[in-house]
Amino acid sequence: MKKLRIGWFSFSCCEDSTIIFTELLNEHFAQWRKLLDIRAMLVLQKKEDMTSLDVAFVEGAVTSRDQSDKLKLIRNRAKKLVAIGSCACIGMPSAQRNLFNAETKAEIEAILTRFKYSEKVLKLSEVVPIDDQVPGCPMNEKIFLNILDKYLKEFKIDA
Repeated sequence: MKKLRIGWFSFSCCEDSTIIFTELLNEHFAQWRKLLDIRAMLVLQKKEDMTSLDVAFVEGAVTSRDQSDKLKLIRNRAKKLVAIGSCACIGMPSAQRNLFNAETKAEIEAILTRFKYSEKVLKLSEVVPIDDQVPGCPMNEKIFLNILDKYLKEFKIDA
């Protein structure tokens, strides 16, 4: 039986949407195990198989060149990419340091350098094209479920 090949990835954020998705997995496990092939989700499994993803769900903002490179790889390997949560959709609250004054920026410069953070925090669409977004902090469950249902239909996965 054909399943929707998905990946769930998290960058800089509080990962509250990952927790919501995990709770949704608990609620919908009997149905979703027949419909979803979860190929990458570090809270469930250590290995990530990013080959031939139908949909990549990406939570969080991009704060480093490494994250930007990984996001580009995910985008390249997924037919659809969905921004999950406020940080992924609008950058905030993770991007609040973009608004710091010069004095505060000088204070955190050592931390940015030490951890190889970029000068600016970016929302996903500033790095790669996105196909859909689920706003909220945490994500809006109803919108997420509607988007998941949309892609199950688009990829002709029978419920």
